[in-house]
Amino acid sequence: MKTYCLIVQYDGTDYAGFQVQPRLRTIQGELEAALRKLGPNDIRIAGAGRTDAGVHSEGQTVSFRDDRLTVPVDRLPYALNALLPKDIRVIKSRLESSDFHARISARAKTYRYQIYESEFPNVFLERYAYWIRQPLNWDAIDECCRLFVGRLDFAAFAASGSSAKTTVRTMHAVTVHSQGPLKMIRFTANGFLYNMVRNLVGTLVDVGKGKLDLDEVRAIMKSGDRRLASATIAPHGLFLESVDYS
Repeated sequence: MKTYCLIVQYDGTDYAGFQVQPRLRTIQGELEAALRKLGPNDIRIAGAGRTDAGVHSEGQTVSFRDDRLTVPVDRLPYALNALLPKDIRVIKSRLESSDFHARISARAKTYRYQIYESEFPNVFLERYAYWIRQPLNWDAIDECCRLFVGRLDFAAFAASGSSAKTTVRTMHAVTVHSQGPLKMIRFTANGFLYNMVRNLVGTLVDVGKGKLDLDEVRAIMKSGDRRLASATIAPHGLFLESVDYS
């Protein structure tokens, strides 16, 4: 049986997240529906990241196994894109080894959160960046980012009710980049807890507003208490940027 791998881009605005849910429109549901039209199998796909409602992707990786698809692997993006909604696009396809799994085989993932800092919102970024009128202290944010790098317990930034066996993750890098008023915070780690990035960004924004200082953030991390950290920031500024299998 062949193992297929697809790289998928999507605008998550109008979806209830990646993972299939009964009676709700999801990215997984749309991809599986398109695949069913290409062959007789009821194909189930696995995603590298189960992005939430409103979250976007530039490099989501999905995998599935099948031996009845007649479309050549290099033509799959063309065949699927003809069937998918315009806000979902398959941009690459390849065959992988039989033990490959989009989520389990991933070595690291990179998420990007976009903040638009300006007096007025940008109509073209309304769906893709969190607008903040108040200028933030980006030097303080950059310094706080360093607190999140390393093998650390991120319990204080995990959504309540998480089923993860451990809240320890290895964060390889947290960096801030600017394109004028558009600020991008990138997180690369071996894995992420549910809502972890959005909770971290919420805390970073409060640092930038002067509501929290570095010592308070250290204390929050040490406590492991989600109630002490900042509120979860809105989903529409978040992108799953890439997944690393090297």
